[in-house]
Amino acid sequence: MNLHLDTQDQAFREEVRAFLRDNLPEDVRRRSRIGYHPANEEDRRWWQRMLFENNWAAAHWPTEYGGTGWTPIQQHIFEYESRMADAPELRWQGLRLLGPVLYTFGTDAQKARYLPAILRGDEQWAQGFSEPGAGSDLASLRATAVLKGDEYVLNGQKTWTTEGQWCEQGFFLVRTADTPKPQAGISMIIVDMKSPGITVRPIPMINGGSSPCEVFMDNVRVPKENIIGEVNRGWDQAKFLLSNERTSSSEIYKAYGDLTRIRQIASQQQKNGRPVIEDSAFLDKLTMAELEVQALEWAVLRVLCDAPSEHPVAANASVLKVRGSELQQRLSELAVEALGVQGLRLYTREESFADHTNDPIWPDYITGATNDLLYLRAYTIFGGAKEVQKNIIAKVAFGL
Repeated sequence: MNLHLDTQDQAFREEVRAFLRDNLPEDVRRRSRIGYHPANEEDRRWWQRMLFENNWAAAHWPTEYGGTGWTPIQQHIFEYESRMADAPELRWQGLRLLGPVLYTFGTDAQKARYLPAILRGDEQWAQGFSEPGAGSDLASLRATAVLKGDEYVLNGQKTWTTEGQWCEQGFFLVRTADTPKPQAGISMIIVDMKSPGITVRPIPMINGGSSPCEVFMDNVRVPKENIIGEVNRGWDQAKFLLSNERTSSSEIYKAYGDLTRIRQIASQQQKNGRPVIEDSAFLDKLTMAELEVQALEWAVLRVLCDAPSEHPVAANASVLKVRGSELQQRLSELAVEALGVQGLRLYTREESFADHTNDPIWPDYITGATNDLLYLRAYTIFGGAKEVQKNIIAKVAFGL
């Protein structure tokens, strides 16, 4: 299957390629290509500012809030070409998750204060949803926000807060009322991560990184105007946000980048005196994975273009999340399989971002592959566990 572009879209693709070629230094490309998670934070902030200066900071936002006005196909082209050029992956939390919530539900003052800073990359955002005992069952969260005068006082704990140690701001779900229906007493609130009473603790991961964090709130005082939308209506905003997250979680652009990297590894690594890419069993698995990535791409395009569907958006988003997360795990397994015994080496963060270009024993394409495999074991859990997503599909799409 191939996406056929008209003359205008092909010209747009060439414009994007030229911009990426002229503005991405090789050292930034190399660090992005590694695949170690989390990526280099300064590279991402720098790239966000670079895109902002070119008015390309938020391809999917409405133009009145700083978006590009691109068509869904042009957004797809931009994301695809950025990944294939090894551009730094931009932080999701502000651009893809909170930004749409703010310009949909936020006050004029909130939009004016926070949206420009997201576009420029001046502030990164921590997502405070999950808690111990309230992950996929998000409605059972227990963190509280009690109104005292002109401020809310927050107490409780959040966990799996991705890259919270580097964030200036946070958007948290908190319980603002005790109600018979637990979803009815939840609000979404903006929290300055430097507020007194906030403690952020990185959680060591099996891949050697520590991107997820625990966040503890001990009598944290937050202005009441930081509530997003109506008090006790945060569940509506959470559902809106999670639909965006699960659509993006298909990771179709990373999948295409992974396929390119696997082919590079398999062309260089040897098995029985021949390149791994010539092994018929391995090539069969790689070909099948590539076909599934192409099929997933068309599913993503249907959602991006609002193609008619017999199922609700929430069900389609959950399907993309399930398929995308499974494919990410399979692709990471293929990369390490192609490496053979060299896939046993686990790099530290410092080793990963060092330059291995001229290393004859451990060439640059080896770096980060095993770290990525280990990190992605969690992909079918975070953002909504696969089993929960399947329950959503069964209920919302088929009424089971």
